[in-house]
Amino acid sequence: MFSEYRSLISSLKGHDVHFDRLFNKHNVLDDKIKVMTSANGFDEILIEQLKKEKLLLKDEILGYLQQKAQ
Repeated sequence: MFSEYRSLISSLKGHDVHFDRLFNKHNVLDDKIKVMTSANGFDEILIEQLKKEKLLLKDEILGYLQQKAQ
């Protein structure tokens, strides 16, 4: 995710509480979606909601990275 910001992401991880919270929440959602989609009879509506939440977090992370890169 965001390969152009790889070095900035590395410098923020573990040093920026807000970034850590966003990044970790995104990863938790990603893992949860993977587990749910691999199960039989998964709830498609819930998964779509989680994907939307993950996308919003991704947008927020990108905005944060762009702000920090200036």
